[in-house]
Amino acid sequence: MLGDEAALLEQKELLSNWYHFLVTRLLYSHPTVKPIDLHFYAQSSLDLFLGGESSPEPLDNILMAAFEFDIHQVIKECSIALSNWWFVAHLTDLLDHCKLLQSHNLYFGSNMREFLLLEYASGLFAHHSLWQLGVDYFDYCPELGRVSLELHIERIPLSTEQKALKVLRICEQRQMTEQVRSICKILAMKAVRNNRLGSALSWSIRAKDAAFATLVSDRFLRDYCERGCFSDLDLIDNLGPAMMLSDRLTFLGKYREFHRLYGDKRFVDAASLLLSLMTSQIAPRSFWMTLLTDALPLLEQKQVIFSADQTYELLRCLEDLTSGRPVHGEPDAQQLQDDDIETTKVEMLRLSLARNLARAIIKEGSLEGS
Repeated sequence: MLGDEAALLEQKELLSNWYHFLVTRLLYSHPTVKPIDLHFYAQSSLDLFLGGESSPEPLDNILMAAFEFDIHQVIKECSIALSNWWFVAHLTDLLDHCKLLQSHNLYFGSNMREFLLLEYASGLFAHHSLWQLGVDYFDYCPELGRVSLELHIERIPLSTEQKALKVLRICEQRQMTEQVRSICKILAMKAVRNNRLGSALSWSIRAKDAAFATLVSDRFLRDYCERGCFSDLDLIDNLGPAMMLSDRLTFLGKYREFHRLYGDKRFVDAASLLLSLMTSQIAPRSFWMTLLTDALPLLEQKQVIFSADQTYELLRCLEDLTSGRPVHGEPDAQQLQDDDIETTKVEMLRLSLARNLARAIIKEGSLEGS
């Protein structure tokens, strides 16, 4: 009760640590101690309690810095001692909001509060389910938060489409255009590998990637040549202004429109569209024979669909196509069979075009005579 330090130390085993001894010592010996003197009593209590038998623990160093009111040293010791940045990041944030942290700028331009928040957010991004919380922490870092978010979000593994959509929504909310484009490209490539052409085309349009949209459009056309029908008709029918992204995508949309006009028995409109696809050079040359074959039913209609000028244009396209074929070496059996089929198609087209030209000339001559 008299505050005899020797008597207090004799009861050392009743105290679990030195700061319990400090409280007891101050209560009985120095009850009116001033805050500025606390660190002296804390240091002497630590030395008396340990007695040189053991070295201070990391927590002891943190408490000693706190008794000295050295905030930066407290943060430094906590950073060394603790296993993650949660405590120091939130402590620094609170001190900064209370205007108690005289924060100094670090060498890369950020302050201590932002540096610790960035470190904590980076740690969250390494976790498979906590990365979304890291986004919010980056948002509260005005200097380097956005740049750090852009770098980290590009490294997130897009293991499922649902996760990819979450990442995409985060990027779109923050107008991160390059990251949105990159994610859409990745999803488009995955869809192509899984032969999901409709999804691939949708993602490539969203990414505004003309080259990849051309690639997917070519796959659509190749599938049409093999199967005789289009897949994902709803998507192709509703391309709208997106079809202007690339010439091949425009051709895909217009070619589907031709089929729709033909199905609605609007033969004149269908014929004009078909001819414009060839004469405007928007159709790939490898697809010309398919377009000319599509013209056959229109050429064989009872009424004259193609005018004489239009028929001349079709003849010119056919001649350009046949005259521009490469000369092969020794052909195999399959090549000979394919050549026979192509030759038959060409002969049928020439015959139909000649008949249609004759009918068109007679019809137009009759109209002029009347």
